[in-house]
Formats: sequence, structure tokens, C-alpha cells
Amino acid sequence: MKKNRIFRALLVSGASLALVACGSNKEAQTTEEVVVVKPKVTTEVVHIEDVEMVATFTGNAEGYAVNNITPQQPRRIKRLLVDVGDRVSVGQKVAELDDSSLAQAKAQYETAKSAFDRSDELYKFGGESKAAWEATKTNYEVAKLTYENLLENTTLLSPIAGLITARNYDNGDMVSGQPIFVVQRINPIKVFVNVSESLYAYIKRNMAVSVEFDALPEQKFEGKISRVNPSIDAATRTFEVEVMIQNNREQIKPGMFGRVTAVYGKRKNVLVPDQAVVKMLGSGDRFIYVYNEDGTVSYKKVELGLRMGYKYEVLSGVNDGDEVVVSGQVALKDGVAVELINE
Repeated sequence: MKKNRIFRALLVSGASLALVACGSNKEAQTTEEVVVVKPKVTTEVVHIEDVEMVATFTGNAEGYAVNNITPQQPRRIKRLLVDVGDRVSVGQKVAELDDSSLAQAKAQYETAKSAFDRSDELYKFGGESKAAWEATKTNYEVAKLTYENLLENTTLLSPIAGLITARNYDNGDMVSGQPIFVVQRINPIKVFVNVSESLYAYIKRNMAVSVEFDALPEQKFEGKISRVNPSIDAATRTFEVEVMIQNNREQIKPGMFGRVTAVYGKRKNVLVPDQAVVKMLGSGDRFIYVYNEDGTVSYKKVELGLRMGYKYEVLSGVNDGDEVVVSGQVALKDGVAVELINE
């Protein structure tokens, strides 16, 4: 019995100690302070600025003048005198064709000319009727035209100064259908581009543009709009524009792919640093965090316009004078309090 009393006394004493210990722990927990760490961010105040309205169009370079050199009638090629890549001058001989019929045509022309000269002398003194004189004259004119046509189509000349850009036959071939040569004047040179009809009111003749070509990296050429097509293509909703570029060194060659950039006006919108713009994962939406006077940030979905260097034009979502977050966005969410660390 005595042992039982001693055991019960020990249990009561242990329970009392446990209760005292639990009470002490709860008291410590209630007096412990919770420290909240604010995300650190840097900000920048944004303003409305002038924004140049810029558009870029693509097209291919073409010669300012293009000429197809070919005889009027099918003829056999005797000799080609130039080749692709050669530069030619105005009136330069480029090909000789078969001249077997030229001698006969020349003889007929000379005979007809002598007959007309005699008839003309007789007609002046009344020794030839007018009908006979007119018949002799017609025969002479036909023979002359035939000879000159054969002569012109036996030796082919370049009608313009330029670059030979195509050759479709070899020596001995019979010319039929395609031209023997294509010659292009490449200074100046042209680029044709298709422009959206929404810009029709802005694109004007003589407007200055800049042009870059993939084949000529790190080079920019100045040009101007030389022609604007007045009609809109109903299928593509675009209109054609011709751009002329001086090509004094003839670096730009026909067929080169070019990008034409035109500044067609100005407008006023807010510009923000590109670091401020965040893309929403899983969508194409863009947003910006705006710092508020109470030390919190607000999530703003924005519509972007043009990119200008390291800045974006904002069409909607941010106002003039807003303070936007430019670093530290990873830890942010709408309405969270932040710590500014601007220098």
C-alpha cells in the first residue's frame, strides 16, 4: 500500500510539471514577432514622348530600265559577243546573226534604188507617167525597208547602257521565243514593295526612305519613293510602291532581297524601358508593375506599339508619370508591398 501511494504522488507531480512546461511554450510562441521580408525593386518614372511612326516593307531589286534583245524574226545565231555579267554601252554590238539573205536583199535594194532614180529623172521632165513613177517608188521603198530590217536584225546592238543579266542561247542556236539577252540599267536601281492600304494616306511620292539588303550587311542606302500605285489590290489589300535608289558603285544587283523602312509621321504615347515589360506565361499577354504611393505595386496589362531602341511604345495600360518597376518582378504579384532600392 505504501508503494502505491508513493507511485501516485510521483504521477501527480510529473503531470504538474508537464502542465507548467506547456504553459511556458505557449507564452513564448505568443510573444515571438513575425518578420515579413519585402521584395526589393527598382523603378523608373515614364512619360509621354514623340514616337516616330515607322514601317518596314520587303521587296526585290530590279533594274531601272530593262530591255530584251531579240531579232524581229526567227534567225540563227552566228556569234555571241557578250555574256552574263558583262557591262555594255549604248549601241554596243552584242550578237551577230546569220547573214545569208542579207546580200540578196542588198542587191535587190540597190537595183530598186537605181530604177527609181532613173524613173524620177524621167518623171521630172515628163518622160514617165505618174503611175509608173509611183510603182517604181513603192518597189524601191519596200526593197529599202527589207534590207534595213535584215541589216538591223543581223547585227544586234544594245539600246541601253547596263548589265547583261540573262543569256538564253548559245552560238548556232535558232532564236525563237525568248530574247537572246536581257540587259538592265542598274544605276539607279528600283525596289518594288507592297504596302498595306491602312498606310495609303501616309505614303507619298518623293518621301525619303532607307533600304537594307541581306546580301550587303551593315550597309544602309538612302532612297526615295518614285511612284505610288493609285489602285488597291482587292485580294491582298495592298498597293504597290516603287522606290528608287542611287547605285553609283553598282553594289546592288537585280534580284537582291531588300527591306525598305519609311518614317511616315509622329504620334505621342508613353515610352517604357524594355526591362519593365513582362510576358505572361502561357499566353501572348504583356504586363507591367506600377509602383503606388502606399508602397505596393499594381499589375497592369498593356498593349505595346513600336519598339524604339531599348524602349517600347505603350498604347494602353500605363499613364504619363507612372512609376514602373524595371527590376525585381520575379517575386511580385498584384497588391504586394515592396522595398525600393533606387540609387
